[in-house]
Amino acid sequence: MKRWGKMAKTFTRIGKDIVMAVKAAGPNPETNSRLRVVIQNAKGANMPKDRIEAAIKRASNKDEKDYEEIIYEGYAPHGVAILVETSTDNINRTVAAVRSYFTKYNGSLGTSGSLSFVFERKAVFRINGENIDPEELELELIDFGAEEIEVDENEIIVYTAFEDFGKMQKVLEEKNIHVISSDLQRFPLSTVEVTEEQRAEIEKLIDRMDEDDDVNEVYHNMA
Repeated sequence: MKRWGKMAKTFTRIGKDIVMAVKAAGPNPETNSRLRVVIQNAKGANMPKDRIEAAIKRASNKDEKDYEEIIYEGYAPHGVAILVETSTDNINRTVAAVRSYFTKYNGSLGTSGSLSFVFERKAVFRINGENIDPEELELELIDFGAEEIEVDENEIIVYTAFEDFGKMQKVLEEKNIHVISSDLQRFPLSTVEVTEEQRAEIEKLIDRMDEDDDVNEVYHNMA
């Protein structure tokens, strides 16, 4: 049941990403690189083609609501940093909800930018690793910002700095390398040790935030 819930959440997020991409630069993926990335991610998540096309069509309607991307920062109990990425059509609703989750689970909502020293943002590309030598790929991509490469079963994961996202996306397209997904993720620069009991308490807060449709990702720095 949880798997289907996660898939529905992923599709909801992709639907919002499609709206924001289309509103920003139009419905043609040939001329809208942001939309190309979203469609690529939708396919990687096994989102049905007709659902992708329907979302693009809806987003092209001038009456379709747009979304704003808002980041909330705060602390869970026991000094664990929490960063919440949202996309919303109602900022008042979203901030009230996020604040209520922090309060209910003994955390506190902080000010914007208060966790800039805790997390770094990186671009992450998941590539179909079939018939690709990871070491050769790393040599090919190092000049375009590849900082680290990992192998995960049949996939190769490429990490770049945040500012190299567009450059890496472009070179992978030019080399006809099959990208399953590409996105921007946050990684903690330092971590906080917690007990199992404290972890369970903090995970209640994270799980509650994850259930909110306005929330895209929740990052933390628990060890």
